[in-house]
Amino acid sequence: ICSKSENQRSERKEEEKRKTDNLMEGLMSARINPIRAFYRRHQSPSIPTFIAQLARRVYINPIGMMKHPKPFNSVAASIRPLEGSALGRLDNTLPSKEVLEVWRNADAVCFDVDSTVCLDEGIDELAEFCGAGKAVAEWTARAMSGSVPFEEALAARLSLFNPSLSQVHDFLEKRPSRISPRIDELVKKLKANNTTVYLISGGFRQMINPVASILGIPPENIFANQLLFGNSGEFLGFDTNEPTSRSGGKATAVQQIRKAHGYKALVMIGDGATDLEARKPGGADLFICYAGVLIGWFSILEI
Repeated sequence: ICSKSENQRSERKEEEKRKTDNLMEGLMSARINPIRAFYRRHQSPSIPTFIAQLARRVYINPIGMMKHPKPFNSVAASIRPLEGSALGRLDNTLPSKEVLEVWRNADAVCFDVDSTVCLDEGIDELAEFCGAGKAVAEWTARAMSGSVPFEEALAARLSLFNPSLSQVHDFLEKRPSRISPRIDELVKKLKANNTTVYLISGGFRQMINPVASILGIPPENIFANQLLFGNSGEFLGFDTNEPTSRSGGKATAVQQIRKAHGYKALVMIGDGATDLEARKPGGADLFICYAGVLIGWFSILEI
């Protein structure tokens, strides 16, 4: 009986090892194929060339990475500029085992909203609806790249069209946010693994609340800006008390989340420089650069 039990344990260990080997082999040989139905090909000045190159080469399936019960040591992992000699080769674009372990064991995942959870930049869409699309989009690119303070860019964009409350209501009714394909599936998988999901955005709650409702994310898990209106619905500005209304705000929000809940492993997913800031001390353990909207939709690697 003892011999049979030992053999079964040995077989289980071998099976786990084979799964791990298959996982890494799959990553090494991954092929990326465009899904034409959602393809949007345009290059943004907010995304450095090396990130665009990386995104074309490597995509990891977060849906397939299930939580692993084994404890781990937090690792500092993020997208960093590659050395000039490495740009052509991109030999270091595959995630390490440590990075995969952080993802599997994350007890909180924070998502950017615009061009990540949703296909569009909310403020750009609202500005276009109000007749100031092009000018505002230029400011958005500058804000995402970090070339100007975020609060300055936010105020400048809003001043170009001063949306009224009735305009915002009309916009939400006629142009509801387009949610990224399979994001609902990913959120469900994370919740099934007891991973708490947050939305952290430089956009506005008025536009994000309906998206959060669809995804089943409670209002208290949203960190975003708030448009302010007068008694007659006239535009007054935005709430400067929100951490996401200023530069470094997403990092502050992530730090607040971590301090309040004591998460052992926290991941930030986004597409801009303001999302990468979340990797500051006391913030995210891992930053995942999501470039799917900016350079085109790709099939997801099944692991």
